[in-house]
Amino acid sequence: MDKFAALKAFVSVAERGGFAAAARERGQSRSAVNRFVIALEDELGAQLFNRTTRQVSLTAEGVAFYERAVFILSVLEDAERDVGASRHESAGQLRVNAPMSFGTLHLGTAVAEFMSGHPKLRIELHLNDRIVDVIEEGFDLAIRIAEPREDTTLVDLRICDVGRVICASPDYLRAHGPPAHPRELKTRRCLHYGNLPSGNLWRLTGPGGNVSVHVNNVLCSNNGEVLRDAAVRGIGITMVPGFIVEQELRTGRLVTILDDFHAPQLVLTAIYPPTRYLSAKIRLFTDFLIARFGNSSSWNHVR
Repeated sequence: MDKFAALKAFVSVAERGGFAAAARERGQSRSAVNRFVIALEDELGAQLFNRTTRQVSLTAEGVAFYERAVFILSVLEDAERDVGASRHESAGQLRVNAPMSFGTLHLGTAVAEFMSGHPKLRIELHLNDRIVDVIEEGFDLAIRIAEPREDTTLVDLRICDVGRVICASPDYLRAHGPPAHPRELKTRRCLHYGNLPSGNLWRLTGPGGNVSVHVNNVLCSNNGEVLRDAAVRGIGITMVPGFIVEQELRTGRLVTILDDFHAPQLVLTAIYPPTRYLSAKIRLFTDFLIARFGNSSSWNHVR
């Protein structure tokens, strides 16, 4: 038995949740992948998967062995990269999750640029605004934009800071006037990002200290571009990351307000499962993201 081939087949089945998906990823027949896994189970004397007609899931022994298998394969990949390949070459598939607005506005173009320099690498990019389970859902890494937090189960690589701005259209401000203090947001028409853990509570810091306001959210959405477009049409006041409204602020279609008050800083990070040796494809991609976005200071100075 080719143990490394069997390990790769086992990891593919575990991460893709089935033999058919693993076979497609590896370009092999389903029966070939199944034979590798059965041979591995026979060698170990343990059942690694619970198999039913509808799904495949790891047994307790399979979960424990998966962690070791990923580590072994990452060590092998790292050794092969160092000995036999240039650090600037990589192949295989990279599954990435990212927020919708950041993906459509910035990451999509960046991914295309990255792939032009690495033609052997395939990328599967999933865009949504929910917090995915990187390990459970089989992603190699996830891009997140959120307030800093600790997560001991994942590696959190900081790429750059992302500031938020409070803004409205000139038409809205001419009709209603700019608010003088965040307390006025209790009665003003506000456009609220629905995925905030604090609900419709906007937490700001100003000259007098911290201010928390439950805003009058006439529009709530889990997508920042929806809020931006509504703000441009004069529907109300919104608070969104600077990269979403950068162009609108530059062209004057939106204007910042309450400039003496600031929301907590967000951080753009790459999240991936912890392994002692980071695979070449993830290292290449994260290095690229840092080089591409690490100096995006305009996102914090768009006023």
